[in-house]
Amino acid sequence: MNSKNGILLNAPSLSKENSLKTLVENRTIHTLNHCELNIFETYQEAQKVPLKFNDLVVTSMLRGKKVMHLFDNEGFEYLPGETVIIPSNVEMKIDFPEASRQNPTQCLALALDHTKISEILNLLNEKYPKEGSSNFWQLNSRNYFFYNNVELATSIQKLIKVCLSNSITKDVIADLTLQEMLIQIIQLQTQKSIENNTFSDKNSSLFPIISYIKANIHSAINLKNLSDVANMSTTAFHRFFKKELGITPIEFIAQEKIKMAKTLLSEPNIHINEVSYELGYEDSNYFIRLFKKHEGITPKQYQKLAN
Repeated sequence: MNSKNGILLNAPSLSKENSLKTLVENRTIHTLNHCELNIFETYQEAQKVPLKFNDLVVTSMLRGKKVMHLFDNEGFEYLPGETVIIPSNVEMKIDFPEASRQNPTQCLALALDHTKISEILNLLNEKYPKEGSSNFWQLNSRNYFFYNNVELATSIQKLIKVCLSNSITKDVIADLTLQEMLIQIIQLQTQKSIENNTFSDKNSSLFPIISYIKANIHSAINLKNLSDVANMSTTAFHRFFKKELGITPIEFIAQEKIKMAKTLLSEPNIHINEVSYELGYEDSNYFIRLFKKHEGITPKQYQKLAN
């Protein structure tokens, strides 16, 4: 299921009341060889509840709302459809401003064995090296908050199912899914660094491509333009881009243009045709369909909400 905050996960059933050990962050644990699934439930309001893991943790909200405090940053709302990656031995403090027996929070935390993470990253760097001598598959602790996309939500959902199953092959399946999930997280982190304008690795073959797209966002951009900038064939470029970001160049261009469109639409008097023209779309009907596909509403509806 989709929401404005990302793809929602299917929440497991809540614990039976007589099995609860505590009303704040009641914890159920399912352990595999290289990961541990923790499901936390809270049934009453609480503030600054501390939590820390020895391993890197992938957390996803399933029900309700938390306020997370991480890295001495200002607290942020944490809602279903969202995922937060927390490095090992980093303490989080959590507020539960709305939790109650009628409205509990439920959150999963997948703790990943650090030796398994290193093994997966080494495999990726050996078998599927990135372009550029100093460009590697690696996790970035600065980009830790995501809206779930379909791929990440599917991997997390599969890991939940595997952890809860009685299959004799569940450890093997979990290891394969962990590899898939780590690739998706690194790709999302790269997307996030571009979105935050913190992607600055000039040794990466991606750098001139992103610079070109941002500089030409008001024009029509095609795959041939980009493959020429990358000095690759269109087929090799398409494969390279998808490996780096997990999405195609055309999908990325559309995302960037939609972000620019939302900025333009914050001006109440601008016409939709003008916005379409500003973004290099000659057919405003195509632009309207594209915007609705990404945002769930038309540009006109977005403009009214924004103003």
